[in-house]
Amino acid sequence: MTYRTVLFDLDGTLLDHFSAIHRSYCHTLPQLGLPKPSLGEVRNAVGGGLENAMLRFVRRDQLGEAVRIYRAYFDRTMLDDAVLFPGAQELLQSLGDRGVTCAVLTNKVGTASRALCQHLGIAPLLKSVFGAGDTPWLKPDPALSAQVLRDLQAESGSTLLVGDSPFDLQTGLNGNFDCWLVTTGTHTGQELRREGATRVYSDLFELGSDLLAAG
Repeated sequence: MTYRTVLFDLDGTLLDHFSAIHRSYCHTLPQLGLPKPSLGEVRNAVGGGLENAMLRFVRRDQLGEAVRIYRAYFDRTMLDDAVLFPGAQELLQSLGDRGVTCAVLTNKVGTASRALCQHLGIAPLLKSVFGAGDTPWLKPDPALSAQVLRDLQAESGSTLLVGDSPFDLQTGLNGNFDCWLVTTGTHTGQELRREGATRVYSDLFELGSDLLAAG
């Protein structure tokens, strides 16, 4: 295939986890005297790591306590309502059958990401799962992209990142590899194209059709 390594974002790309994330914010913010956010507000906040997202709702001096409350609750409930997007497992399996190395590259905490991949049955289809806390960096830091490519023994020219947000698009640009996006996550096709995306798909079935045809 054209691509020998395919990196996947997790939330909004492979995994629909917004119900669990929203529930965790609704648990956390009232304990700080703040209103429960809407699902739309939470969807618009996520993508840059928990601390960055939480700052959309709390003051910086509240951040430490908010993250503590959130993580304790999320760790207890994160497997509830977590589902793969249609086509996710099939695409990973098809790529693996063609000898493509698949891995997850996410700003979700690495330990939680690995637990979710195991729970949802896709861990055997992945060479590795890179998440927050596994390295000093988050997407879109180019140092993270470089480390991931080294760990996977991959070349940037034959690597593709599949994601759903401008964070993913910028990660690809910073890492000098291609990025294709789906609209199943935090941004519409119009928003993603406005950010400079040239490959935008409605779902993993549509994206996978083009990706597998590139072989």
